[in-house]
Amino acid sequence: MVTFFVLGDTAAFAVDADHTFTPSENERLAWLFGGAEASADASLSGTYVGPRKEMITPWSTNAVEITQNMGLGGILRIEELHKVPEGEEPSFDPMLQAVYTNPGADMFASTATPAAPEEIDDITDYNQREGLALSEEEEQYLRDLSKRLGRKLTDSEVFGFSQVNSEHCRHKIFGGTFVIDGEEKPSSLFNLIKRTSKTNPGRLVSAYKDNVAFVTGPISCSLHLLRQMCLRISHCAKSAQCFRLKPKPITSPQL
Repeated sequence: MVTFFVLGDTAAFAVDADHTFTPSENERLAWLFGGAEASADASLSGTYVGPRKEMITPWSTNAVEITQNMGLGGILRIEELHKVPEGEEPSFDPMLQAVYTNPGADMFASTATPAAPEEIDDITDYNQREGLALSEEEEQYLRDLSKRLGRKLTDSEVFGFSQVNSEHCRHKIFGGTFVIDGEEKPSSLFNLIKRTSKTNPGRLVSAYKDNVAFVTGPISCSLHLLRQMCLRISHCAKSAQCFRLKPKPITSPQL
């Protein structure tokens, strides 16, 4: 069941739990949410923008863990909702968010069921219909694969192939061999890009590996932050202040 904690006229917190909160739990959650008041109503009035019901946000995961550290059990999900002023059109990202009108206790309930696998009769048609950007050679490879397997490929198989064999993952063009006017070039486009960091590495430690890069940072700042973190951890052992969602920021010295 979902309990709403209302913060003024602009925001609310939707808390999904496996039980009805006691007055003591409501008081602690209100403190956690910066003074938001637990609503006695089963639904909110108005239009709100919040995360899609199908997607539990990383913010929710962290918030739920904080409640566990506070000794509040049975909380499954916490999401923040922003109220849309009356008369205004909601502004939101449809990939991550949804519009909720008078959200109620069932706002996180989903009736969606997994779609049945679709067997692909025409690889070319499916490629164009789904925008998979498969080349003619890749389409033919999938047709040949279907024949070797003795069955039609499914939509998830073709879609999955298009992703793992995409330019983004494989760099077939950027990492490929270039022949211009009959002359094979000594370097690929990707190697030309990497040559920049090899020639002028600067503070670069590692790049172009596992989708991450590292640069050296100021040692004095790192030691200061570590010292401050230790002090905060020591403070947290004696106080619940660190459990707030908006803790006092730790400022680092100017370099």
